[in-house]
Amino acid sequence: MTNNHNKTLSASAFFLIIAALHILGLLFNDFLSFVTKPFIAISLVMVYLSAVNKASFWFVSALFFSFWGDLFLLLEAEFFMFGLVSFLMAHIFYIKISAGYLKKISFIKIITASIPFIIVFGGVVFLINERLGEMLFPVIMYGVVICSFGTLALLNYLQEKSTENLWFFLGAVFFILSDTLLAINKFYEANEMFGISIMITYIVAQFLICKAMIGKSNRVLNS
Repeated sequence: MTNNHNKTLSASAFFLIIAALHILGLLFNDFLSFVTKPFIAISLVMVYLSAVNKASFWFVSALFFSFWGDLFLLLEAEFFMFGLVSFLMAHIFYIKISAGYLKKISFIKIITASIPFIIVFGGVVFLINERLGEMLFPVIMYGVVICSFGTLALLNYLQEKSTENLWFFLGAVFFILSDTLLAINKFYEANEMFGISIMITYIVAQFLICKAMIGKSNRVLNS
């Protein structure tokens, strides 16, 4: 137990160092941000696997596709679609995780929970619509998926107001915020501060989701 705890602390320290170096790189050194970005998802996998006895295939898969998403978005613009598809897959796995925790729920509750996410997504599409061109359909498809992720995460929290569900929901919110800033930065108005904010919210999102998954795994183990 102590050995596992030490491994988790070491992995967590590695993640925090990578996250801090990446943000510093965005501010002061492009090469530093470039080399640290792929290690964000890798370090979170290390944190997660060191902290649980039975890993979730779906969560590890989500981080696997997040790694590829980070990698593709580092490359030239023609790889943007590959990055979009990679993160789309990550969100689908997060949806699978959320749906797995939900009990039977009414259609009215699903629609009600989805309203804030639909409003945000609709506002973003309205803002960037004229500049999307052939990316309109992929962006709408991606938006539907992340709205579904946010909706299910909210329903999970409303169903059981546990700390783990709160972390998971906040992780979804930060992920959606990160994707929203990314869309505005790419298709509406590029801004250096957007780039930094995108990565800060993304790192916080992935960390909170990882923390939630560790908490859920440990709670099942102790029950």
